[in-house]
Amino acid sequence: MLHTDGKPVGGPLAGIKVVELAHIMAGPVCGLMLADMGADVVKVEKIPGGDDSRRMVPPAIDGESAAYMMMNRNKRGVALDLKAAEGKEVLRRLIAGADVVIENYRRGTMEKLGFGYEAMRAINPGIVFCEISGFGRSGPLADQGGFDLIAQGMSGLMSITGEGPGRPPVKVGAPVTDITAGLLGAMGVMAALVERQRTGQGQRVDTSLFEAGIIHTYWQSAIRFATGVSPGPMGSAHPLNGPYQAFPTADGWINIGAANQTNWLRLTEALEARHLQDDPRFADNAHRMSHLGELEALLSDILRHRTTADWLCALEKAGVPAGPVLSIAEMHEHPHTTARGMVVEVEHSRAGPVQAIGLPIKFSRTPGGVRSAAPTFGEHSRVILAELGYDAAAIDALADAKVVA
Repeated sequence: MLHTDGKPVGGPLAGIKVVELAHIMAGPVCGLMLADMGADVVKVEKIPGGDDSRRMVPPAIDGESAAYMMMNRNKRGVALDLKAAEGKEVLRRLIAGADVVIENYRRGTMEKLGFGYEAMRAINPGIVFCEISGFGRSGPLADQGGFDLIAQGMSGLMSITGEGPGRPPVKVGAPVTDITAGLLGAMGVMAALVERQRTGQGQRVDTSLFEAGIIHTYWQSAIRFATGVSPGPMGSAHPLNGPYQAFPTADGWINIGAANQTNWLRLTEALEARHLQDDPRFADNAHRMSHLGELEALLSDILRHRTTADWLCALEKAGVPAGPVLSIAEMHEHPHTTARGMVVEVEHSRAGPVQAIGLPIKFSRTPGGVRSAAPTFGEHSRVILAELGYDAAAIDALADAKVVA
């Protein structure tokens, strides 16, 4: 099997065919993870307009949305009018030959188009149908739309994120519920594919931004279950162990993870602050957590006197876990990012060479990776229609009727 660039498709999911009926982020994250691991992902975009992330500009590269290109690399693109009977027939043919369908629209949208789960099962009994939504397909909030900000607030994440008590609620900087929901969807799809190998049966996979946020509260939920108290924000500090947080230095910030007794003693040696070992307030983890504000102030006063690089050298020599707080640009340029293949360059048909984030999972025998840039609107429509059995005249007729773009 060849991809659009003519290169063989590798990865552990090579041969798996996916139809992505998704937009913006959560569904496209699911699709890109499957595509990076070798699946042939056909992204179906609506006519008119396509994926809404095409209009998330600026930033753009030669008129192409940077946001769209980031979320849709390794996919082939077809643009269809799914309100037209001819467009529905194209989608039926795609589904008939697919292993997986991904969608992330509001509940009822796919049913109105005639492509709910039961309709898809009638077309392809073995289909794995992955639905990613704001709150899932059951429960009192099932009809609400999905927005990362709303999900972060309702999942409890914003109540534990921020500088501390009395400060305004803060969301995680990244759209963490969108991204995590996409990852959960991909994990669910792969589990369903494994089960289908055993039974021959497809199934529905249902996850949500709400649940994606909840699973990030494992530690804080453990505290609530044990004590009955809802923990609040602690800045960069850990809710169970300390010191385990960011501290200011002479020229920036450093993260220090002295979360157990051994590393605490090593830290006091590295900071030349052995007197803290004898301070009863910091005798063990329970005492340190009870006096965390005082400990943070004392350590900050010490750490401000030297640069981040100086402290990293001293802490590494002492065996204390530590690391710098990097900007996005610094992370992109870090040699370890390069060594792990996490910033890659691909050729876009319109924008030329563009950078993308690489596959975060490495396989020893069947490596995946980023093979191609995101499609322009309807870029592969002709190729995909030909694969579905349409001849050139039929494709021209669909294009003239604006059923495909």
